[in-house]
Amino acid sequence: MEKMIILFVVPFVISLVYLLCKKLVEQWRGQACYILEYECYKPTDDRKLDTELCGDLIMRNKTLGLQEYKFLLKAVVSSGIGEETYGPRNIIEGRENCLTLEDSLIEVDEFFYDTLDKLFAKSNVSPRDIDILVVNISMFATSPSLTARIVNRYKMRDDVQVFNLSGMGCSASLISIDLVRNIFKVREKRLAIIVTSECIGPNWYSGNDKSMILANCLFRSGGCAILLSNNPSLKHKAMFELKCLVRTHLGSSDEAYQCCMQQEDVLGRPGFHLGKNLPKAATRAFIKNLTELGPKILPLRELIRYVVASNLRRYMRNSSTKQSGGGGVNFKTGVDHFCLHTGGKAVIEGVGKNLGLSEYDLEPARMTLHRFGNTSASSLWYVLGYTEAKKRLKKGDRILMIIFGAGFKCNSGQWEVLRDLDDANVWKDCIERYPPSNLSNPFMEKYSWIFEADENIIKYRREHWSSDENTG
Repeated sequence: MEKMIILFVVPFVISLVYLLCKKLVEQWRGQACYILEYECYKPTDDRKLDTELCGDLIMRNKTLGLQEYKFLLKAVVSSGIGEETYGPRNIIEGRENCLTLEDSLIEVDEFFYDTLDKLFAKSNVSPRDIDILVVNISMFATSPSLTARIVNRYKMRDDVQVFNLSGMGCSASLISIDLVRNIFKVREKRLAIIVTSECIGPNWYSGNDKSMILANCLFRSGGCAILLSNNPSLKHKAMFELKCLVRTHLGSSDEAYQCCMQQEDVLGRPGFHLGKNLPKAATRAFIKNLTELGPKILPLRELIRYVVASNLRRYMRNSSTKQSGGGGVNFKTGVDHFCLHTGGKAVIEGVGKNLGLSEYDLEPARMTLHRFGNTSASSLWYVLGYTEAKKRLKKGDRILMIIFGAGFKCNSGQWEVLRDLDDANVWKDCIERYPPSNLSNPFMEKYSWIFEADENIIKYRREHWSSDENTG
């Protein structure tokens, strides 16, 4: 009995003392990180990718055959994406194979200026008040940098610190938060802006490699601008305070590194590869991240319960005694709301299953995927916006963000709500319609003929589509 007490109690005492000491050190160093405002981007209606337009985009790709059509139809039907997501102008206008630099710049500029104009107006902060500017767009970089483009547009101070992050994938916004948080540790009373998005236009894939055309089905245009500060005098105006952030990187594993990668196909056509090992890499990164995150955000009683249950199950197995039942960590004891990466329906369901989440918990991520699609690094903020628009966020609530990204990475962050929030933000025109009773999209209804077709029918329909286009 004495041995079991030592086995269970001593590790907790050591861990508790360590965490308390670490927390005191962090407070002494002034690690406050507040979100004052955030602004998600909603493109104009002429950029919506409805069922008919998506069909036209697919038909324009002359490299696709019957098997690719079947694969794409299954993928988009099961994706959880609706008809109101947005794409870049050059794709919608049929110029995916003759992209110019100007097309990409227009795509990012529309996002930059819409969100930043609104953010400055809403916060009553001048661009010249900004001390730190971070831009993360993974697959588009220019010279001068995108940060320089913003500095020039808004005539920011000449001592503004700028950071231009690329190649970070979908998890980039929390990486940017971590960067700002670390600067806040050594610079007092600063204002920072994070601009997080992805440039879809130059990365549209026009080939027939299934691992690369899948990205066309999932990624959509979007973005978010976030205003942060570590100034204690602004805490009463802040929306959220960062309590914890954990980053996990599996890049040392070749399997994880190669599962999610920008590359060219065998004919030299560029695109974004999503490999079969992606679910395995995501699971590994997720588990490692939660292992570090749990002790930082969960109450002591839940950690004690979990370790006791785990050791009991291990003891039972060693005794060759069958033991059934759960015993996993209950993250809901330390979290009130979950903002999950909208990487796809399977990603949301997989994370929800592992965390034991309810349909209510998953609703914000599901609805965001349906309405806006996977907007890469900005997707978390649309999920947060949905939760706020539904008036769920109350003072003292705890929010957990979890997102995956190429590398392969899993990043998570916990926030505390500092005041009751109810701004409908980017969801203002549609929040009353969500959640809809039926999330199914009409792709199967319109294109189910593909499963009964042969190559001759596909050829005829493609030629017929081309003829209609020329006539129009």
